[in-house]
Parts: sequence; C-alpha cells; structure tokens
Amino acid sequence: MSTTPPIPARHAMTTKGSNREDIRRHNLSAVLTLLSRTGQMPRSALTELTGLNRSTISDLVTELEDLGLVTESEAVTTQGVGRPSLMVSPAEEVVAFAVNPDIDAITVGVVSFSGRVIAKVRQTTTVQPAATTAAETANKLIEQLRKDLPANYRIAGIGVAIPGQVRHADGVVRLAPHLNWVEVPFARMLQQLTGLPVYIDNDASLGSLAERDFGAGKGFREIVYLFGSAGGIGGGVIHDGIPLRGAAGYAGELGHVRISDSPNEDGSGLTGTLESLVRRDVLLNALGLINADDEQLAAALAADKSAKVRKIAEAQIDALAIAVGNYVNIFNPEVILLAGYLSTLFAYDSDRLLSRFRWSSLTASQDRMVVRQAALGANLLMVGAAGLALAPLVNAPASTQLTPVRSK
Repeated sequence: MSTTPPIPARHAMTTKGSNREDIRRHNLSAVLTLLSRTGQMPRSALTELTGLNRSTISDLVTELEDLGLVTESEAVTTQGVGRPSLMVSPAEEVVAFAVNPDIDAITVGVVSFSGRVIAKVRQTTTVQPAATTAAETANKLIEQLRKDLPANYRIAGIGVAIPGQVRHADGVVRLAPHLNWVEVPFARMLQQLTGLPVYIDNDASLGSLAERDFGAGKGFREIVYLFGSAGGIGGGVIHDGIPLRGAAGYAGELGHVRISDSPNEDGSGLTGTLESLVRRDVLLNALGLINADDEQLAAALAADKSAKVRKIAEAQIDALAIAVGNYVNIFNPEVILLAGYLSTLFAYDSDRLLSRFRWSSLTASQDRMVVRQAALGANLLMVGAAGLALAPLVNAPASTQLTPVRSK
C-alpha cells in the first residue's frame, strides 16, 4: 500500500555509508513494503528477494510482529523435502480511511494494510460540495465506519484523493476546478474534525500507484495511466517504476493536453483538450441518468442500442484514441491503463479505440505496448488514497504511531 518506489529483485537492502540502526530501519521498511504489496509471502521468499540471510529476515519479521504490523502462520504443506517456510502477512487489523470528494458524491472507505477494501460508503450530492461540506460529510461517514470496526483495529490515518492539483507539503488543494476549490487547506480541515493524520494527493496520481502495486500495472515499469470521473480526466506517468512528479508536483495532467481545434472548454478553461471532448456528463445525459457510478453507467451504456448514444460514445472513443496515440509517442510506455469512465468507453468498443490510436502514433512506439482496463474498478481510489495514509507507516514501521479505533 505504500507509495515508495519498487524494490529491486535482490540486494534491495544495501545502504552504503549508513550506521547499523539506519540499515535496520531501512530493512524493516523494505520487508514491510514487499508484504504490503503482495499480501502474503513465505519467509523463504523474503530471504530470496532481499538478499538477506535467514537469521536477519527472522529478526526483522519478529520485530514487525511485535509492532503488530505482520502476522505469521504455518504454510500449507506441499510435496518436497525440508520444513515448509512460515507465511508472513500484513496485519489485517491495521487500516486506513480513504476519502474521495467529487462533484456527484463523497465516498469514504476502510482499507486494510494488504489493500482489501473492508467497507465503503458513497453519499451522493446534488450540487458540487463546498470544502467545508465535504470535510464535514467525510467526518460523519468516517465516524459511521469507525463504529463498525472491531475494537482491536488500529488506524494509520486518512488518505484523500482530490480531483485537482494538490500541494503535498501542506495538504492544500491549489485548484480543483470541477469542485470550485481554490487554495483550500483540506488536509488541515479534515484533520481538525477527525483527530487523525490526513494526507492528500491528486486522484489520478493515486490511482496510477494503486494500479502499479495491486492492479493491471503490476509487473510493468513504464506506465501511462488515464482516469476519467465526474470531476474530469487526469493521469499519471510511471517511469522506471517511479511516479513522474515534475518540478512542483503537478505532472500528469494528461486530460488538459490539447488534441483538437474544438472551441469546447475543459474544467480549467482550456479548449480542445481531451477533457473537453470526452465528458462523462454528456453521456449520462444521453442515457437519461442523473447520478450513476461507473458500474451503473457501464450497464446502461451496454443496454442502450440507440443511434444517438452510439454516436456520442464513438466520438468520445475517437478523441480518446488520438490522445492515447500522443502519449504513446511521448512516453513510449509498456502499458496504457484506462480507468474510471475511460475504462467504460474502452469496454464499449475496444476494437475502435485500438485501431484508431495507431493512426496517431509511431509504429516503433507501439511495439510490445498494450492497452488495458484498470483492474481495481470501483475500489481504485479507495486503495490509492489509503496507500497514501499507510505510506508513512511503511517507510518508518518502528516510529509511526497508530490510533486505536476506540480512542474517541
């Protein structure tokens, strides 16, 4: 669940020029990172992947177990010689809350250390929520979910996926145009209400990390990720396994790339962009839907056979194909992942998108490149946002404080 870079296959624990304590902390973090991304792993695999000896791995696992961050269990007996290795798993009792405020709903979930969504609540809205309203609603939903958690659970914090630009240093939303938020200290607002540490980031950036670690991007190191929601279109780029952030942390605004001379404006006032031409609300209106999540939208689109709806969907797929071709030329990725509303368009007519994006991309850049739907579906932003809150714990297992569920 962390947002730390992937660990090389072997000798990941080497830390030159560090003292013994620094190395121990680094090794604890690296072992916990592996476990949080795999969900479960035998001790023997940890030894192989880290390049550390069995005694060191045993000590590290014991310390993490004493901290209440991992559990051990007997491995299922298999054929072969030798004693089966103990299985090590992230502690399911360690959780984070995930929050996603958008123009049509405020969604809050509880996510385990291993990326499992334990519970989720979605409260729809009729108008774009003000920041204070969103914070108060999120706090109410968190309290509701918290009451239902077992008493032995501990909370790492709250991660928030924002459909806009975020300044990570102080948790300020610089600009979320669809929400009409400008310079909003949302992290501080929510932390004051909940008493829990709050971390915020752009929704598409978090989605790209979640798919890298747990979804369709697993195993790839060069990824272009595109995410469509009620709040517009965002993106994330993973280069050599690491998210591309840019000088000020605002890289990946792929929805605002101009692909047409159309006068249509996107949420930021730019014309002819991908976001201005591929709009979820236009298709919702054509289908006669007022407020629907992606699963409901996909079902309605698949069931509708009208020429009007098909024309709108095909026009949006063609615009998306042009953008995909441009990103293939610029980033030369191994995989392009389409999430949220864009995944719905891809599922509607994947052949159309795959044939048309090749018209606007270089042949050599297409070699061994695939286009996929994101795998985490409706839980995508819950997993991504929770990972943001769990990252400090993964980075510093021995020094991060967890909050008991019944502390209030």
